[in-house]
Amino acid sequence: MKPFLPLPARDLAHIFHHTAELWEEARGKRFFITGGTGFFGIWLLESFIFINDALDLGATATVLSRDPARFACKAPHIVARKDLLFHQGDIRNFEHPQGSYDYLIHAATEASAQLNREHPGEMLDSIVSGMRHIIGFAKAKQVSKFLFTSSGAVYGKQPSDMSHISEDFLGAPDCLKPDSAYSEGKRVAELMAAIHLIHSCCAFKIARCFAFVGPHLPLNSHFAIGNFIGDAILGRTIHIKGDGTPFRSYLYAGDLTVWLWVILFKGASGRAYNVGSEQSLDIYTIADSVSRAMKGCSNIEIENEPFANQAVSRYVPSTQRAALELGLKSCIGLDEAIARTVTWYLTNNLSKHDE
Repeated sequence: MKPFLPLPARDLAHIFHHTAELWEEARGKRFFITGGTGFFGIWLLESFIFINDALDLGATATVLSRDPARFACKAPHIVARKDLLFHQGDIRNFEHPQGSYDYLIHAATEASAQLNREHPGEMLDSIVSGMRHIIGFAKAKQVSKFLFTSSGAVYGKQPSDMSHISEDFLGAPDCLKPDSAYSEGKRVAELMAAIHLIHSCCAFKIARCFAFVGPHLPLNSHFAIGNFIGDAILGRTIHIKGDGTPFRSYLYAGDLTVWLWVILFKGASGRAYNVGSEQSLDIYTIADSVSRAMKGCSNIEIENEPFANQAVSRYVPSTQRAALELGLKSCIGLDEAIARTVTWYLTNNLSKHDE
């Protein structure tokens, strides 16, 4: 496996600029991070070490990973850090490391559409058992602030006449469909945190995450924009599996990371915040944006024709709560986000992301 280059310096500087005033409380403190080797996790770790150095915080982070050696091959510049300790184990049953921890970020989830489709029971168990174990960890280690990365999937299908879905919407996935395992698992995990931590000294916050784009996003998975970028980098026709009409929005990973740190430090306990972009675009327009980022080198092919009078499919958050309560906003537009992602992959000379 070829190692990745670090994240772009301007992205790390962006995260630092928008969170610098929050970090003084973390001076000399200890973090525990699950899911630290995935898409979200790498951005959290690289920004953590950048800010730790910039402010000379003396903070440390322990990162749970099932396979630290594999991650070391992918990101040796991260694993070599003295302020990071990698703890091997599964989220459902890992042995607790020694000592107490001040902050906990639980971002470990099997974000696999294939697993959710073919083995929904395994998906559900990994989320629910993982949350049960991490709640026990939070209590035992006297964690003061706990961030859980949940999902916009907890709302179920967004009504076609609802342009942006808010945290107050009380919809839900269809619990009689096995492929609801991921979304139902996230709902149960949120409830478990509320039940077991609401009266504790641990302030828990929930980030309901929607869709994102940026370096380290898999280019050969179930993420539409990642697949489009992968097609474009390989010089292939950009293939849209559906009819190109669903509406989606994508927040750049640099902004995502700002939002996660802000919610951890400033979010209200027992409160959920949507995390994503409000810029709603249909899938064809998003594919066209990717093509334009590659100077129009890739054609676009749509697999299906839309049905007449069909309901509009949407997956777009309202982020007004995050804006009003925490001052959060999207700073990097979609075209720029795509351009930065493409540039990073080309700089890495990668034709295929093998995470």
